[in-house]
Amino acid sequence: MRVYACPACVYKENASMRFKADASLFLVALIWGSAFTVQRVAGQQNVVYWFNGVRFLLGALALLPLSVRSRGLLAVSRSQWLWMGMAGAVLFAAAALQQAGLQSTTAGNASFITSLYVVFVPLVLFVGWGERLRWHELAAVGLAAGGAYLISAGSRLEVQKGDALELLGAVFWALHFVILGKFVSRYDAVTFSMGHFAVCAVLNILAGFFWEQPPHSVPGAWVAAILYVGIFSVGMGYTLQVWAQKYSPPTDAALILSLEAVFGALFGFLLLGERLRWTQAMGCLLVSAGVLLIQLRKSKSEYNSPA
Repeated sequence: MRVYACPACVYKENASMRFKADASLFLVALIWGSAFTVQRVAGQQNVVYWFNGVRFLLGALALLPLSVRSRGLLAVSRSQWLWMGMAGAVLFAAAALQQAGLQSTTAGNASFITSLYVVFVPLVLFVGWGERLRWHELAAVGLAAGGAYLISAGSRLEVQKGDALELLGAVFWALHFVILGKFVSRYDAVTFSMGHFAVCAVLNILAGFFWEQPPHSVPGAWVAAILYVGIFSVGMGYTLQVWAQKYSPPTDAALILSLEAVFGALFGFLLLGERLRWTQAMGCLLVSAGVLLIQLRKSKSEYNSPA
């Protein structure tokens, strides 16, 4: 799950703070990339909703002190409840598809295919809000689509079930990103994030009651995975990223955060022994090219334009 700081935030011209911010973003990419490996381990238990419910509940609790400190809880309006609910429902769908896909695909595949949400954002804006598509966005979609096919099909020329779930999840991650980008700036960002994490947690727990058997025993690896993803990936990752993007130029942030997919594949190789065929490696390069094309063109045209 990814929550980005308001694009209007202006970074300070301070070399020391910029270095610290870039280092923090690097740590965020490292945490988020490694989380795919952790989720892959948890996915072997064939539990989706209970796992997501607990991890997003932990993420919400991790942000609670920050929300109390900012007094955002005291100013939650009816419209904020509405958009937190909608964002939480979309997050529920995105996270469920991602975790279900990780039961039958690799951490490396999941990380690169999930990163396609960046490329899908312009398509969501075109379909849902009528915003026009630019040439570089169409080019990025083409690159990413070809890359996703190579990652999933490999040498068999057949898209695998887990990868298809990750691809559908990437569409919901894109919708989630658009909702946050258009509405979270109206409210206290930390409180909004905490609230929609809580909504997502409740929906997952309810789904677990209806569609999954509660785990009779809880392996230590499963508990460790929940704690890592809930506290570090959701809570710590979000907090660091919000702070860092106040001081890091958008181009820096785009490049550094795109390393999340690379770290996902790297940790899958180091910890789980996952291997990429040469066709899958080519697919990863194409996906990365599409993601970077979207991010860098956006940084230049929207963030660094003269006043």
